[in-house]
Amino acid sequence: MQTLDQQQLEDLIRGCTILGTGGGGSPTRGLQLIRSDLAAGRQFKLAGLEEVPDDALVGSPYMCGSVSPEESGETTALVDEEMECLVAFRALQGYLGQAFVAAIASEIGGGNTAVALRVAARQGIPIIDADPAGRSVPELQQTTFCIKDVPIAPLAVATAKGDVIIVKEVSDDYRAEAIARAVAVVSNDRAGVTDHPMVGKALKTSVVPGTLTTALTIGKAVREARSSGADPVQAAVSAGNGFFLFEGEVAKTDWKIEEGFTIGELTISGQADDRGHHYRIWYKNEHIVSWYDDEPDVTVPDLICVLDPKTGEAITNPNCKKEREVAIIGYPAPELWRSSKGLELFGPKHFGYGIPYRPIEKNSRIRQLG
Repeated sequence: MQTLDQQQLEDLIRGCTILGTGGGGSPTRGLQLIRSDLAAGRQFKLAGLEEVPDDALVGSPYMCGSVSPEESGETTALVDEEMECLVAFRALQGYLGQAFVAAIASEIGGGNTAVALRVAARQGIPIIDADPAGRSVPELQQTTFCIKDVPIAPLAVATAKGDVIIVKEVSDDYRAEAIARAVAVVSNDRAGVTDHPMVGKALKTSVVPGTLTTALTIGKAVREARSSGADPVQAAVSAGNGFFLFEGEVAKTDWKIEEGFTIGELTISGQADDRGHHYRIWYKNEHIVSWYDDEPDVTVPDLICVLDPKTGEAITNPNCKKEREVAIIGYPAPELWRSSKGLELFGPKHFGYGIPYRPIEKNSRIRQLG
């Protein structure tokens, strides 16, 4: 187990935001709240899966909802508030009559990983170096927990309006998504959730291991590249064994809030080696499908990440403005997502696209850097 200092936490959130594929919550707000907790003397501890006793209980706290530009990293306002997901975390502990010995992030993202870190710090427990996605995902059922048939219920949902709801049982993970999303929709498009209470033995066989370490490595590589005058985009690609997809300027952007999701599309006009070409990305909170000159290019579950080419920082949705220069990179999905059940849950067909999934590394058009 290790205690993370401020620099490590900042590197971690930077890497999580890149792996968040445009979603995963606001890294700006997440970092502000983490810094406030550090100033208050709270510690952020990272534990490996092997450190969790087989019979010990772990919970997964996160925020559910959509964001507007003002809420997703363009504001620096800090409100010292009791987080909805912390309320949900404590409520689920109370319902179960047993304390969680650790928290696990629901996904890798600048906001939701920060949320789980903060819940763990406030509870005085570690966060686990793993998660059930290896990236950010838009829907609650899109987890490796679902692939491995780990029950999502009981779960707790809390809102800023003071509502606290315990859902004892659900028919399936899709129903849990519908319930939590509905609560978020009637609560200013945000709700705190804690779900998947499980013992360590079940946890160890149902998550993607080492994902926080991977994010920290990517975030550190980007920071060090900037400091040395190297290319931060290449650093992000190399640190995560990824691929360079496209570079250009945003020509068109369109988005809306629909049923608790931020849904939109980006069109990018190519520059440099990509001049004369165009790239298009459709997202539902996270980047889902991309096209190169109107031909399908990369799809979920593989990662499509939009970065600032000068800084290597990820640009979250829907903050990718017209005329902004961008670099687009990608990473292979964890192997569990490439299983038949994984693709059923989180492949292009789930989102209504009749595009066969092709692993990113088998796309002969793209290139690896570094």
